[in-house]
Amino acid sequence: MSWVFLRGLMRESRHWGAFPDQFRAVLPEADIVTPDLPGNGINFRQRSPLSVQGMVEACRADLRARGRHGPYDLLALSLGAMVAVQWQASYPQEVARCVLLNTSMRPFSRFYQRLRWQNYPAILRQLVLGGARRQEQLALRLTSVTHGGDTRDSELLKRWVDYHNEFPVSRMNAVRQLAAAARFRAPARQPDGAPLLVLAGARDGLVDPLCSQRLAQAWDADFRLHPEAGHDLPLDDGPWVAQQVAQWLAGYALPR
Repeated sequence: MSWVFLRGLMRESRHWGAFPDQFRAVLPEADIVTPDLPGNGINFRQRSPLSVQGMVEACRADLRARGRHGPYDLLALSLGAMVAVQWQASYPQEVARCVLLNTSMRPFSRFYQRLRWQNYPAILRQLVLGGARRQEQLALRLTSVTHGGDTRDSELLKRWVDYHNEFPVSRMNAVRQLAAAARFRAPARQPDGAPLLVLAGARDGLVDPLCSQRLAQAWDADFRLHPEAGHDLPLDDGPWVAQQVAQWLAGYALPR
């Protein structure tokens, strides 16, 4: 069975960094696929859908083109987690298990919790002014505790700037992705089928971790909080994420 990893807003598969290898170190049988959402990564020339459902359909088509067929295990971060939830709601037979990282969605959280209001000026300024280095510095500052301090000369920042320059996300696609996320509304009850694990970082500077906690409470899902990590949990502590998933999987038996 394939593990499908889904990234968030304006991010691509290379932003997973070392995490796929860290995940395989704990779960060596994991067959990992890391598709890019339309408008991001190798799909940067595509128009980003204005709905999360459109992103689901794009991911399904991508996997079919790779010769992959469900059911899938989904591990998804932020906007990617909205895609995972909608995927499970629309095609429950295709999702076997679901791990959501630092997500936020209506109706469980208010808009200023889903995207911390303190960040609005910086994000709007970046959308207007642009600039690869400035954008990636902001992304690191908002999403990582471990790497988000002085990023002026970091190797990680240089890699992210290179990714940006090779596959630039257009302003229009950034706005379309933000609009899709803002419009998305999760089901009041967890979609039938897949067991669910929700993970969050207590020091998330982009999204209030209460968003993940309230979602887990509403859906009676397993919830675990990293006391020191930020929004990009796999970047700040990938081995912890992998260990939490392994322990969660060991807690029940899933027919294969």
